[in-house]
Amino acid sequence: MKSLQKLASLERGRYYALYVIAMVLGIVVISQAYLIVTIVDDLFLNKQTFDQIVPLLFVLLGVLILRASLSYLSGKLGVKMAARVKAKYRERLLDAYGNHSLLASAKGQVGSKMSVMLDAVDELDSFFSKYVPQRIITTVVPLMILLVVFSQHVYSGLIILLTAPFIPMFMAIVGNMTQRKSEEKLDSLKAFSGRFLDTIQGLESLKLYGRSKHFKDTIQKSSENFRDTTMGILKVAFTSSLMLEFISMLSIGLVALELGLRLVVFNEITFFTAFFILLLVPEFFNSLKELGSAFHSGRSSSGAAEKIEKELKQEVKGQQWGTRTLVKPVAVKLNNLEYFYESSDFRLLGIQSDLPAIGQVAIVGKSGSGKTTLLNVIAGLLQPTSGDVMVNESKLYEYKEQDWFSQIGYITQHPYLFTGTIAENISLGVSATKEEIEKASNQAGLTELIATLPNGDNTTIGEGGRGLSGGEKQRVALARAFLKKPSVVLFDEPTTGLDLKTEQYLHESIQKLTKTSLVITVAHRVQTIKGADHILLLDQGKLVGEGTHNELLATSEYYRTLFNLQGKEERQ
Repeated sequence: MKSLQKLASLERGRYYALYVIAMVLGIVVISQAYLIVTIVDDLFLNKQTFDQIVPLLFVLLGVLILRASLSYLSGKLGVKMAARVKAKYRERLLDAYGNHSLLASAKGQVGSKMSVMLDAVDELDSFFSKYVPQRIITTVVPLMILLVVFSQHVYSGLIILLTAPFIPMFMAIVGNMTQRKSEEKLDSLKAFSGRFLDTIQGLESLKLYGRSKHFKDTIQKSSENFRDTTMGILKVAFTSSLMLEFISMLSIGLVALELGLRLVVFNEITFFTAFFILLLVPEFFNSLKELGSAFHSGRSSSGAAEKIEKELKQEVKGQQWGTRTLVKPVAVKLNNLEYFYESSDFRLLGIQSDLPAIGQVAIVGKSGSGKTTLLNVIAGLLQPTSGDVMVNESKLYEYKEQDWFSQIGYITQHPYLFTGTIAENISLGVSATKEEIEKASNQAGLTELIATLPNGDNTTIGEGGRGLSGGEKQRVALARAFLKKPSVVLFDEPTTGLDLKTEQYLHESIQKLTKTSLVITVAHRVQTIKGADHILLLDQGKLVGEGTHNELLATSEYYRTLFNLQGKEERQ
């Protein structure tokens, strides 16, 4: 809660404005009580006519309108403060998620991260929109009321002083319980969101393998757990409200009893003083009671803030990029690269190689030998445990991140396409004219497909490329590369699962790209391997050979075995 309070105090303009509003509100509350007492006293005891008190009624109406306006303004400032803080937290989370490595991005469930980004951040709203304004009001207004009560009648002030501390004491007890329950609620929501999204994304596979009922039961259990934790918070909230009402009514009753005795029995105070105090005391305890309700919401926000901070601490592990400017041409060298996975025993060990500036490099090896890991390290998506990727004789991370990623194209087995037109997906991250997009489409073999679509390249496709085949998605990704004209193009097993025609298009595209760029391909197909200018042969994370196809056939038994095996698989 201290960290949230610190964030609130950083909004200095609105924070100080809330204090000014609170002081004016205190004056208005006291004036309202004074006017009501004056009107009643003049009308019923001093026997004034209604016409004589009409001006006071208009003043009272103005005071009531002013009080409502101040309450509205206080709430509005709190809402604006909440919006700014939530926006900053979401920016921090986006920066964290955007800056971590490929490995960190793959950890956890997408639904869980979305739950933190949306639901947990939204939980902060009540702290700034309700608790902060009410805390400031309760700091100022009751103190002003107490001073006025003491000035009118000391014993009433002492009763208030003796009974008032019970409310903050109860607030502290309930607040700790609320925060714990709130954290349980967020954990339940995070688990529910993650499981729900994972199940929806894999619904087709679950249906095919007859596991949909099992996952339905899992989601139902998560949903019921979230319901139970939410009801637990509501139970605490209702109990808190009941106890606050009980304490405040008991306190008001004690003051009313003491005033009644002194007014009726002992005749020690005037009606005006007794009525004035009796109107102010409920205002005093109502302010404390409102703080109690707001405090309950504030503790819920505190639990959400801890979850967000925990997420930020876990996730901010991205690479630290430098400030150097990258210029063409780009020469890449692998300098004793090593990479260790935290969650497995696999290691990429001592990769040392000079790659050509232009041409095709194939990374080959058995499944699990480290091919994709090496490709991700070269791409800058995974940071080496030791060693360096050298670019133009300087370490990769000495360059500006934007400079490096503007010079590479990365095409995976399953390139991701976003909801939008084909043209928008091709020009992703690049400002391009319609003619340039059409040229890139033609180079990637998309012309025939686009000609069959109702709106050409302005045809909208679904999320993840729904409506396109795997080969068509690959061609869109190729068009991106042709349009971007990168210095380094990375392919991760691009021909896997493609039909022969699409595979042929892909090989032709790779050959076009090799004339202007360094094309690095994780390869299984014999045709791709034989066409490479340079081959890196990996085995269990180690570079066990490199050279051309013919050189490796002549020098490496492991390569000959691997190559012959792949040839047999393709012929079958």
